[in-house]
Amino acid sequence: MSRTSPDGVARTAVVVADAAAAAAAPPGVDGREYALAMAEDVLELVGDLSIVDPALLCVPRDDPAWTADVAVRSWPGTPVGEYRGQASGEAVLAAVELASAQAADAAVVVTGDAPDLPGLLLGKLLRALGSAEIACCTTGSGALVALATRLPVPVWLTPGLASFDTADALARLRAAAPDGSVVAEGPGWHRLREPADVRRLDPGLEGWDATRALLSARPT
Repeated sequence: MSRTSPDGVARTAVVVADAAAAAAAPPGVDGREYALAMAEDVLELVGDLSIVDPALLCVPRDDPAWTADVAVRSWPGTPVGEYRGQASGEAVLAAVELASAQAADAAVVVTGDAPDLPGLLLGKLLRALGSAEIACCTTGSGALVALATRLPVPVWLTPGLASFDTADALARLRAAAPDGSVVAEGPGWHRLREPADVRRLDPGLEGWDATRALLSARPT
């Protein structure tokens, strides 16, 4: 699918669905189903974005059925890629390459473990690329939630800087950039990376339906 933008800029949002997110499941919830539900919710919010094309990059780890099981939860026609390594930063750059293959002018890569992330935040990152090369949304600890970039990707953006696993991502990006002003910071958000993080979900917030349904079904 291709969505026309009034400004003529082709934008792609790529969800990185990592099977390792299963480790964040709270007690009483199957880890794999939890990771799938979170990824489904992020895919849903990305698919709902106007003038942005969705894409999916799967990181199966040692799960041979992971990519197929995530892909069926995506919107029809969504481009699907796979990264079979272990390095988070390389997975993010593989997601950027997937967006480039769709002839995108800009990409935003978002982690699959932020099921309640408002789509508005991704829109803000993409708009920031009007004056910045890179824009990012981070957690309170400084880890990346989403990374937006102009395409072609800046040559200085290495896998180490693009990693979703680093706690000081924004500071590292700004230190490595040729000029600190080329890295913009958007509003922050949270990720569900540990079992206790489930308490960050706000029942009154719209969205995250798949994750909500799975948590509601767990034994009390």
